[in-house]
Amino acid sequence: MIDRITAMRTFIRIVDTNSFTRAAESLNIPRATATTIVQNLEALLGTALLVRTTRRLSITPEGAAYYERCAQILADIDEMEASIRNSTDNLTGRLRIEMPSAVASAIVLPSLDDFHARYPNLDLAIGVSNRTVDMVSEAIDCSIQLGELPDSNLVARQLGTLDQVTCASPVYLARHGTPVDLDGLRAHVAVNCVSPHSGRECDFDFEVDGEARKVKLNGFVQVSDEQAYLTCGLQGLGMIQPARIAAQPYLDSGLLCEVLPQWKPVPMPVSVAYVKNRRVSPRVRAFVDWLAELFEKAGHVEQDMSRVRQLLRGLHPA
Repeated sequence: MIDRITAMRTFIRIVDTNSFTRAAESLNIPRATATTIVQNLEALLGTALLVRTTRRLSITPEGAAYYERCAQILADIDEMEASIRNSTDNLTGRLRIEMPSAVASAIVLPSLDDFHARYPNLDLAIGVSNRTVDMVSEAIDCSIQLGELPDSNLVARQLGTLDQVTCASPVYLARHGTPVDLDGLRAHVAVNCVSPHSGRECDFDFEVDGEARKVKLNGFVQVSDEQAYLTCGLQGLGMIQPARIAAQPYLDSGLLCEVLPQWKPVPMPVSVAYVKNRRVSPRVRAFVDWLAELFEKAGHVEQDMSRVRQLLRGLHPA
């Protein structure tokens, strides 16, 4: 007798990851078991759901329709079970989450004991990186994102903004001097940081008299990782403009020095994203609600997004 619920969850995970192997790994079952489950499901339904070749995996029209209904049914089941328990403390399962290192180290990881106390039966698999993830194929439940999200298959809940800081190492400033205004800054060298969303180098940006202003600096090194960006700045390879929560320990120790404090960089939006057109499970909702509460309490996170949106429109006009 086939377990319909298990079969539905397995089928959905295979479609989401586009792989029997990745789906089986995320479900902690053998690949052969995942294959057998789908074969039995197809036999029960009397139709092919997936087309499998040695090179690719694709979904049939019947499989696509079945996928949509399964996703809705399973979300309803999860929500119903949570409401019957009358307590989110009994939520069980595993969440896969991605987040940038600065947010992880300064905000989320130090508070995980609180989340575990509230939801002791939820397991978290946290990936820490600045890379752009494919949440569907990698079976990631939600991700914390910095900056403006590109048009995609994601929906985001905004958590607030993070302050950024313009800084450099004492070695760099001794060699090149300290800029006293934005025009003087243009003559300096920067460590070029590449946006994980657009793949383009990020200019320095500032809020001047309520308006956003870009400043383009030349540089000889380009990085896409936040920790590598800080390391290059610490080594005196150029000016940097990281999130303040990432730079603060080095500012406190004197390994980095803030410059142009009278002109503040435009704050960086922070949001938590999940896949569009899919009902949010109680597990994901619990984590997202906890994140929103956590960011609301964080002293270095600004909650009012209206001013930031206006500034960002000035940096990226339509």
